[in-house]
Amino acid sequence: MVLFIEYPKCSTCKKAKKWLLDNNIEFTDRNIVEDTPTEEELKKWIKESKKDIKKFFNTSGLKYKELNLKEKLINMTDEEKIKLLSSDGMLIKRPLVITENKILTGFREEEWKETFRK
Repeated sequence: MVLFIEYPKCSTCKKAKKWLLDNNIEFTDRNIVEDTPTEEELKKWIKESKKDIKKFFNTSGLKYKELNLKEKLINMTDEEKIKLLSSDGMLIKRPLVITENKILTGFREEEWKETFRK
């Protein structure tokens, strides 16, 4: 099963959702603000993705910039970063797609085509 975690007002999320629908991919939809990923979920997904934890931050988001995270993340532990991510869905890169063997952050069509190739 595919878990699609999105912020419904985000244009990239809308484009990604349309792509999933157009490609007949079944998914469970989850609002990143109303149902923010937990620390446990984030730890698991970051580990499974083999991506740097920074890839899970919405670096172009207002909240990221307001909190001056570009400077602050340098001195934070991974535990502190995960705790911060789980505290506010707007800090998390979106959409976030969880499949049984892949974790996608953001929407890059080529990567999605590769992941969902039948």
